[in-house]
Amino acid sequence: MDETAKSGPDSPPAAMLDAMANLARFHREHEQFYASAPREQAVSLQRDARTLLALADRWSAVQPASPSPLNPFEGADDLTAPVGLQLRGVLFMDGQGEPVELVHLKRDLARTADDLRSGADWLAAAMQSSWDSARALLDFADFADLLGERHRIILNDWQAAHLADLAGLSLHRAADILGGVEFHPVSLRSALARGSDDQRRLYSAAELIARAADLLSESAELVHDNERRWRIFGARIADLSNSPPACPPGSAHQG
Repeated sequence: MDETAKSGPDSPPAAMLDAMANLARFHREHEQFYASAPREQAVSLQRDARTLLALADRWSAVQPASPSPLNPFEGADDLTAPVGLQLRGVLFMDGQGEPVELVHLKRDLARTADDLRSGADWLAAAMQSSWDSARALLDFADFADLLGERHRIILNDWQAAHLADLAGLSLHRAADILGGVEFHPVSLRSALARGSDDQRRLYSAAELIARAADLLSESAELVHDNERRWRIFGARIADLSNSPPACPPGSAHQG
């Protein structure tokens, strides 16, 4: 295509339009994933929080038992919460140690926190770069009415990054709190009999995990808000390039 046909005094040069078209296509599709994935992650975290709440409620309502199991795999009725068993499979057994499901829960919290924080750092840096690059659009009249849309996309993603970072911080602290609880049945019963604060620690950890889930849902909502903005922005680029948009309006599945 002729270079002069794609550019003019009010439009970016062809190379810039091509780069913008690439962003509008691939980042729109990328964000459709991140408009839903954090919500799925939030549901999983809510399940973990409810598991801990159920255990805390159980430990607050029963007296620790002193069982003499005939089988080392007998369930500990005083420590096991039916809701926690259903949600995460947490079963305390009288002749065993810490339930493996709780080991996995704590491990998953730490891993998720690390992933959220590293991803948030990358996204925040990317949005700083995008914000700086978007300054060039101010020079072109053909984008005068879409400056708000383009910058809102960046701001939404930037804010989503901060929310993900806060979610990661919350999960790290929840894991730290859980690290202070001895989940071995013998030790746990002894601590509860002495009036320990283990159940209160579980309540606190559950609250932090639930808050992280809420933050992730909010981040997904922000990213989802970009769908229409990317579509409009991409359509303008296609119009200026005299080519069809990469994804016609209404043809994409919104996340």
